[in-house]
Amino acid sequence: MPSLRLLFFLPFVLWACSPTAEEEHPLSANERAWWKEGIVYQVYPRSFQDTDGDGVGDLKGILQRVDYLDRLGIDIIWLNPIYGSPNDDNGYDISDYQAIMEGFGTMADFDTLLAALHDRGIRLVMDLVVNHTSDEHEWFQQSRASRDSPYRDYYHWWDAENGEPPHRAGFFDPEGKGWLYDEPTNAYYLHYFGRKQPDLKWETPKMRQEIYEMMHWWLKKGVDGFRMDVIPFISKDTTWPIVTEMELLERYQRNIWPAYYASGPNLHSYLQEMNREVLQAYDMMALGEGAGVTIDNAVDFVAKERNELDLFFHFDAVKMGYSKELGYKMLDSAWFDLIQFKDIHTQWSDVFAEQGWGSIYLGNHDQPRMVSRWGNDAPEHRAHSAKLLHTFLLSMRGTPFIYYGDELGMTNLRFDSIEQYRDIETLSWHSQLVSQGIDPAPYLEGWKITARDNGRSPFQWDDTENGGFTDGIPWLQVNENYQEINAAAQEHDPTSVLNYFRRMVEIRHAHPALVYGDYHVILPEHDHIYAYRRILKDDRMLILLNFSDELSVMSLPSSYHTGEVVINNYPEVKKVNNTITLQPYQAVIWNLD
Repeated sequence: MPSLRLLFFLPFVLWACSPTAEEEHPLSANERAWWKEGIVYQVYPRSFQDTDGDGVGDLKGILQRVDYLDRLGIDIIWLNPIYGSPNDDNGYDISDYQAIMEGFGTMADFDTLLAALHDRGIRLVMDLVVNHTSDEHEWFQQSRASRDSPYRDYYHWWDAENGEPPHRAGFFDPEGKGWLYDEPTNAYYLHYFGRKQPDLKWETPKMRQEIYEMMHWWLKKGVDGFRMDVIPFISKDTTWPIVTEMELLERYQRNIWPAYYASGPNLHSYLQEMNREVLQAYDMMALGEGAGVTIDNAVDFVAKERNELDLFFHFDAVKMGYSKELGYKMLDSAWFDLIQFKDIHTQWSDVFAEQGWGSIYLGNHDQPRMVSRWGNDAPEHRAHSAKLLHTFLLSMRGTPFIYYGDELGMTNLRFDSIEQYRDIETLSWHSQLVSQGIDPAPYLEGWKITARDNGRSPFQWDDTENGGFTDGIPWLQVNENYQEINAAAQEHDPTSVLNYFRRMVEIRHAHPALVYGDYHVILPEHDHIYAYRRILKDDRMLILLNFSDELSVMSLPSSYHTGEVVINNYPEVKKVNNTITLQPYQAVIWNLD
């Protein structure tokens, strides 16, 4: 019997192989790619499945759940860092790029997992963290030992006899400072993130070559690509121009400082060199985390003739509604404006309409739970709004990224106390507020919506203790609603969020229009309904999404003739002539005649 994945793809394959497929396609045949057509599922290893009772997920746990991943129908796994690390920032502080973190397992476990995924037709993309390392990496240990060390120029140093270095912000620093004094050589080192995450000096050619050799090592092992953490930050202006503390602090608190850090003078030359030295030799996905990238310069990173990356994440949508006055991921009181939401996604879709390629996501390890942030996780609306969000993600242009647990409609933790948090971001921000004499109470309330730990709680497999994640004490609290929201309860329920997600995966695989089709927004000023068409020749689809908890009415243009309903998260949809009434958080896809 052919695999389910082959059956999902069969309509796509038949279409692609037809004599007229290339003529019908808006892109030339050599611009098609598996990473455009695939659906990515992000696994956060610490929180997926624990097999040894230490309360931390591991590689054997992912292997134990490979059949579950296969049944989702997804095509690509993005795995958060599993490298050797002291774990100050949950693996984003790497001490050994070619080892497995203690507690996650062994390299043999990784090889077994990779083979198991490939056997099921699932590709694996690794996180690549090369803006910085851990301060426990051997390179940094050598670099800090002596000013004469051959590794001195692997990092950015400022000799203390020259005075304090020009101010830069450190995103995870408890004082918000990006330089830290280091006594052994009487110098400061640069860290854009935590104090244990010194920034690599990409201006040093030998360091770059060591990074490229490490990338080759993983790709030759068989991984299918990299998601490159804060890759726009790798180039620094080493003349260190003065930026006043107040100016940078303002940018930092308003979360617009990434644009400053992403404007280094040699960024594109480094990415082009990486492409020449490594990327072009493999059939792989080169995905950038596009912090600081804007609509105006987006194509520079992904246009084919640029020979840099394949695609990247932008941050305009997930930053929507952040307060410019309060900062620290605090939301304005009326933070969700559907018209603005539509405008952001439409602008970014249009950027890649003719060149380059984009992505679409609503949650990941740096974001809260999708249904709590963008839907409505109240019991009466959670399932419908989760289904609506999956309809959106899997019908928009760009490679879709699904975060583990979102296929169940998992919700935010909503911690009441700073002592419950584990994330370096939240803990450092709390320290900054206290040191500035600012009452943290309103921020703690706001972080119930936006804090990163909300999206990192252990996967809810069943209704047994700890949701079936571990027999031990979980590293982060399991959400208290695990007895109601879990994979086992949803597996055989045809109306569940999980099975709706699987159906949407099938639909995207079966309809080329949802991948490569033109995107046309309808009624852009409607304040409740997000409506758009996806069209590729005869594959014509209409998507209607009610982003509200109210009945919402819209009238289609008279030229629109709807055919059969492709999917609906309610039993029926009310349509009289071309007037449609949508239930709260109703999502419907029609074929268009």
